[in-house]
Amino acid sequence: MTPIEKRIQQLNDRQQEACKYISTPLLVIAGAGSGKTSVITTKIAYLIDTCGIKAHNIVAVTFTNKAAREMKERVGQLIQGKASRGLTVSTFHNLGLNIIRKECKTLGYKSGFSIFDQQDALSLIKEIMIRQYDDDGGMADQVQNQISNWKNEMLMPEDLMNVSGSPEEVAAAVVYERYNRYLKAYNAVDFDDLILLPTLLFQNHPEVLEKWQRKVHYMLVDEYQDTNTSQYLLVKQLVGMRAKFTVVGDDDQSIYAWRGARPENLTQLKVDFPSLKVVKLEQNYRSTSRILKAANILIANNPHEFDKKLWSDYGMGEEIRVIACKSEDAEAERVASDIIEQRLRRGNHYSDYAILYRGNHQSRLIEMKLQSYQIPYNLSGGTSFFSRTEVKDIMAYLKLIVNPDDDNAFLRIINIPRREIGPTTLEKLSALANQRDVSLFTACDDIGLDQVLSEKATARIRQFHNWMQRVTQNCYQGNAIDAVTEMIRDIDYEAWLHQTSNSPAQAEKRMNNIWFLVESLQRSIHRAQEDGDEGDIEDAIAKLVLRDMMERQEEEEETDKVQLMTLHASKGLEYPNVYIMGMEEELLPHRNSIDDDNIEEERRLMYVGITRAKRVLTLTYAAKRKQYGEIFNTTPSRFLEELPQEDLTWQGVKSKEDPEKLKAHGQATLSSLKSLLGD
Repeated sequence: MTPIEKRIQQLNDRQQEACKYISTPLLVIAGAGSGKTSVITTKIAYLIDTCGIKAHNIVAVTFTNKAAREMKERVGQLIQGKASRGLTVSTFHNLGLNIIRKECKTLGYKSGFSIFDQQDALSLIKEIMIRQYDDDGGMADQVQNQISNWKNEMLMPEDLMNVSGSPEEVAAAVVYERYNRYLKAYNAVDFDDLILLPTLLFQNHPEVLEKWQRKVHYMLVDEYQDTNTSQYLLVKQLVGMRAKFTVVGDDDQSIYAWRGARPENLTQLKVDFPSLKVVKLEQNYRSTSRILKAANILIANNPHEFDKKLWSDYGMGEEIRVIACKSEDAEAERVASDIIEQRLRRGNHYSDYAILYRGNHQSRLIEMKLQSYQIPYNLSGGTSFFSRTEVKDIMAYLKLIVNPDDDNAFLRIINIPRREIGPTTLEKLSALANQRDVSLFTACDDIGLDQVLSEKATARIRQFHNWMQRVTQNCYQGNAIDAVTEMIRDIDYEAWLHQTSNSPAQAEKRMNNIWFLVESLQRSIHRAQEDGDEGDIEDAIAKLVLRDMMERQEEEEETDKVQLMTLHASKGLEYPNVYIMGMEEELLPHRNSIDDDNIEEERRLMYVGITRAKRVLTLTYAAKRKQYGEIFNTTPSRFLEELPQEDLTWQGVKSKEDPEKLKAHGQATLSSLKSLLGD
């Protein structure tokens, strides 16, 4: 028996069916914790080992790098050596990026194009709004979100110009058109373009699509309920008439409508592929039966195209606790002290606990309480120092100093701060650089520059080039830190921050980040010199870049800390003990969802939160909460009433226990905690 056959035997009947079925398109409805990753990875191995499909003709896509890495590792354990060579396991965006790289000429881009992240794109949109509407950029976030939605829905600026809409939408459409033009001039794409451009490419160039369809003999897609319009079309294009694919999804875990996800894509499959087979994975390998019962009963309040009912062999388990607290401060206090008490009683680790909440603003109080009890924690979703816009700006200057061929760095800083070098100028400079086969920076000093640019544009480009060369010379021949400091003052970066920040205080904070970066550079040079090395600017910058990469890796490392995160961020994770805080109307479900009559997605979000818990689930709410400086009475979440009441145990406001007894219990717990901390 081969390793793959042994692995398939270990799967349950439904999982085996999903693995072996390849006759027609297949939709696997995979409930939370039902082992979908095992099914996908085993099926990839089965396709290679048993069905004879070459690894380089198989494409598997998911939504996160972590999931893609895990899939590839698991396949590597089943299929070793040459047989797995050429297998594509990647995120949607990586797949799109590979297509664009290979077809960049057809798309009108030169190789080495830049990818603008969210912050890069936001800065450009702000810049356009300031120029176009003399706007302060305060609405830039909203416009960016609108542009992103349009791209996900495959709506181009020309599609929107003749459509009547609100004045805000018309203005956003104008910004969208200019934004796309600037991106093209910068030889850059944004995150949404990584999906949009390949789909448009395949629509407009059938011969290119045919080439990619010949490459893809079988496709597997994870988290299909999270696909947007352009992602759905990209999959449909790649599988073509062959229609050999498996998609795995769960309509009950679709929680990303705000970023374009369409759970109805699962239903659309039945329309586009009438021979679609559906297999349901309902056995859960994560949670107790009581937790699953609560999840099933809650989500049954939503309409369903695909009914399913999760079950497990782990027994009923503990009752679900609902803790009512008099205030948000008391709620945070209760959760923090409860974690210490539970950890003492159960003898487990801090990393066994997760605290989930609807919005990031809820983390502030619980963080303070955890700190006061000296409980180590990890806050998901924090901004890395190196991903801050101002740090990236100055890092781009530094990168260009040590590598004048870095076109990405050049494009980032050429107009930061503004130098009145517009997209038309950059387009012509880019064409000249292409023609000469040199970098953009080198092209700035080309003898033929004044033949393609106006006298003013040539003067501005040459002025920037000569200034950067002086800065570089100063860095290498004099004191590097003094040269960098002088460079920052030369461009008056502090004034630029005041122009682009929401407040003077924010601008000051961002400028402090710049001086911290310069100090880090200085420390790096000094350390190298103390170790007997040269300690030059190149080495120091390389170490800063490496530190950035290392920090990002460390963010993924598991340590013994309580995990704090939003419900959205918790998807795909699991913990023995889960607390869901803020179980109140207008918080969970969120007020916007109530106003928009969109409770179904909030219920799915609650379902995701419940199914993160393996053994113990605790729900908390506050009777009073502060908002905009005022204290308001709250209403317990409707979701509490939708849970099976016989499986809940209430503590606090709704508890029938004697208040004095509860108070005594609380004081006793506090005393034991104090003595523990004293030890």
